[in-house]
Amino acid sequence: MSEIASEEGASELLSSPEMHPYMRLMMKGMVDESTIQSELDEMAALPLEKRYVWRVASALKWGFADFDSVNVAVDRETVSPDDLQKIAELLRLRPIQFCIFLKTLFGTEDMERMMSAAIKAARQEG
Repeated sequence: MSEIASEEGASELLSSPEMHPYMRLMMKGMVDESTIQSELDEMAALPLEKRYVWRVASALKWGFADFDSVNVAVDRETVSPDDLQKIAELLRLRPIQFCIFLKTLFGTEDMERMMSAAIKAARQEG
């Protein structure tokens, strides 16, 4: 998954102030996991809106706030093959990333349940 870290915009997100506690935790943990309690305490005190999981969940919320499958169908029919390929490449890792996000946050069984329910619902969508 090293391609993920090299994505456009990733370095800006990683250097944002909200990511500093996470980066300190990772750096310190790579040296000695027994010394990370102060970083864990700092992260535990963060409000939800400053946490990494909130950033991901909010991005999904805003990304799909005005979702309409009719508009997707129109774009699919009218976009050039080259542009459709660019979109496919942009989205290629997203299902995997989303599954890993859910698995890490809620556990494997809940991730599988949520994704199975989503697939079932999408199949039934007109």
